Amino acid sequence: MKQMSRVRLDGFSINEPYSCVSGGRYTRKIPPYSPDPFVNYRWDKVSHNDGFQIFTAYPISYSANHAEHFSGLDTITAGKVNIKVSGTGSILLDFGVEYAAWLEIDSPDLSGHITLGISEYNKPAFVNSGPKSPAKTAEPVRYGDTYRLELNDELYEGVRFGFINITGFDKPFHITQIRLVCQLKPANYNGSFSCDNELLNKIWYTAAYVLRVNFKKDYFAAILMDRGDRHSWTGDAYTAQAAALPCFANYDFVLENLHYTAVHPNGIESFELYWVQSLIDYYEYTGDKNGVRELLPHALNRLDHAYEIYGTNPPLGFFGWDERLGAGFEAPGILENQYSYSFLAIEVWKAFAVVLEDLGEKMAAEQYRGYAAQKIAGLKSTGAWHKRCGLHALCGAVNAGLDDCEVRDKLRNKYFADRVNRVSYSPFNEYFILQAMSKIGSYDAAISSILDLWGGQIKYGGTTFFETFRPDWANVLGANDPVPNNQAGYTSLAHPWSAGVLAWLSEEILGIKAEKAGFKTFTVTPHLGRQLNRVSGEMPTPYGTISASFDMETGHHVVMVPSGTTATVGVPKAGRAIIYIKQNGRLASASHEDQDFIYFTFLTAGEYRFDVLYEGEKRGYIPPEYKYPADFLGFDRETKGQWGLAYGKDGYWLCGYPSDNAKQLPDYVSNIRFAKGEDRTFTAVSSEARSMYSNRDNIGARALGGYQSRYNQACYQTFTVDIDLAYDHTYTVALYFVDWEKEGKSLAVEMFDGKTFELVAPVRIVEDHREGVYAIYKYNRPARFRIDHIRGEYVSLSGLFFGLN
Repeated sequence: MKQMSRVRLDGFSINEPYSCVSGGRYTRKIPPYSPDPFVNYRWDKVSHNDGFQIFTAYPISYSANHAEHFSGLDTITAGKVNIKVSGTGSILLDFGVEYAAWLEIDSPDLSGHITLGISEYNKPAFVNSGPKSPAKTAEPVRYGDTYRLELNDELYEGVRFGFINITGFDKPFHITQIRLVCQLKPANYNGSFSCDNELLNKIWYTAAYVLRVNFKKDYFAAILMDRGDRHSWTGDAYTAQAAALPCFANYDFVLENLHYTAVHPNGIESFELYWVQSLIDYYEYTGDKNGVRELLPHALNRLDHAYEIYGTNPPLGFFGWDERLGAGFEAPGILENQYSYSFLAIEVWKAFAVVLEDLGEKMAAEQYRGYAAQKIAGLKSTGAWHKRCGLHALCGAVNAGLDDCEVRDKLRNKYFADRVNRVSYSPFNEYFILQAMSKIGSYDAAISSILDLWGGQIKYGGTTFFETFRPDWANVLGANDPVPNNQAGYTSLAHPWSAGVLAWLSEEILGIKAEKAGFKTFTVTPHLGRQLNRVSGEMPTPYGTISASFDMETGHHVVMVPSGTTATVGVPKAGRAIIYIKQNGRLASASHEDQDFIYFTFLTAGEYRFDVLYEGEKRGYIPPEYKYPADFLGFDRETKGQWGLAYGKDGYWLCGYPSDNAKQLPDYVSNIRFAKGEDRTFTAVSSEARSMYSNRDNIGARALGGYQSRYNQACYQTFTVDIDLAYDHTYTVALYFVDWEKEGKSLAVEMFDGKTFELVAPVRIVEDHREGVYAIYKYNRPARFRIDHIRGEYVSLSGLFFGLN
């Protein structure tokens, strides 16, 4: 088999820090859904001690400004190129897939001045202050005829797009090669997934790729683009390792990372319990008692610490980027997170008690079961605790086993029926929502949410998964355009904490789960919901590979049970009646059944073919519509600074203006609160801008102002504006944005309910506002607006105007 044409195992012109990919071969057909050029390459031996290997990647397309200054651009995808440069200009290169890589070009006669740049999206990248090079464009370092972009000591960055900028021209010269040198740590694909929804297949393989592209030499990395935090976060590693186990089965590497993170805590309470959950996952997949015993003191310390701080409203540090989870580090101690942490502790005490029982630690197992029972009883004694919980906490309660009828009904009928707000801002946190969805049987909502959240990233153009994402982004951004930067700072587009969806698809949709540690016994119960008709795939285990295939259209199902294991297989009903089942050609009697499956138990090694005659039609599924309780009334680019002609009938707030006359609130607004940004007063820069302050008699024209984001400071590429109401009232508010420096700023506007912090209006992108633009909304409750930076040194809001004139 040949490797994909966009990469090569040669093409290095200078000494590189690692050797070329070797030690294996291309062995199988390339899965059409994978962005990984080495998905079908198999190393003969893989170990956690393996270092990096490298390969070269070439652009798949290009565009140029001043294209007349570049002849021979049509050769740019062919590896060795022959581009003649005869003037200034820039070339944008698309390498098709995001890599962990560095950019190099060759030129035997370069003259003038050039810079090289890289990005995860189609504009040059800038990230938080902290890393060696926040700006990802710089002069290259010369090695003979090779010019390499070196932005940090490790060389690699997250690269999907490259830029060659001719900023000074002396005389014609030539570019003879353009390449990425890409690093990877060997890891073999041992699991697989396929169904009749191609987007779900792409999601599984993209999740696998975002893991592999982020593997560091010694541990699971947290992000790809250098943003100043290139280390393994204990919480991030939980979902990354959960996905690595069914995909790569790189058990020794997972264990190595558990040892690393055991002694590198991040000071985040939930992350410490996620570390224990990672250890549980490792044990379930491997059955490695010795490996668990080595880490047992670290696990027990974390479990005991959780008991000590339970119910004390501890400082949680962080729970997720979602507004409903305190927006990252902004307000992590809110009630929703305190409940979520309590449920997480109960869940982990119960789950680890099972592991301790297996290890023969019966007294310890009973101790932690007792902790869980004690805290559950305490919660139930307080009455309707679930009335004080939102989506994330209720899902935590279900995952902890606190799933009474009221909790299930509230999730099914309210939260899971809300297509907008059943999705969390972080794919990381959505993993726990998916777990709760499966526990209460909401598989259709789960699949639909996956297609919205992870599928939306692929529709946008992503080849890896992101740190944060709203499905709206795919609707309001162009393909591979810069994305909003937010409370997470500059958004990473290759973040392995988003890979948990892979594990969920393998365990819940394909349905293969360990019943006893190491898959000594296991179950196969596929959940296709009303949207899928076929699913197949492989699950690696220490005993060999479990394979399963289910086809509801033909009624033909096959399960392969490895030697040394015992299986329970559930033949899916999928809402239909079953007339008969033949097992390996003979009519078969099942051991038992429920509303979803007919079960065959104690199946030992071998291949089992089930031919099923179904009766009745399978019901379809139509996802709910996107519904927003607030109305976005549109943009106004005509009024410009003359707001008094159109807006502000009820009141106004001019941001950054140093006068009491700049604030005249309506009687229904009790307060406006700004956070995370800073006021700034400008000198007047234009008559148009000046007019903003001169169209009311009591407003002078001495200065201009705005409330703006903070430049390049981690997690401060955003600010919030809260509108508090004195009483219930339906109101309109126009937010006025001006790019005072006319530098091409762009920003995103998010609108939330001011009490629940649920998203209540679609995300809107504000571009080209050099002359001013109003974004106009209508709502009847308190509101929060979050203004997120996209491009420019900073972004700002210049005024809020209540009521239409």
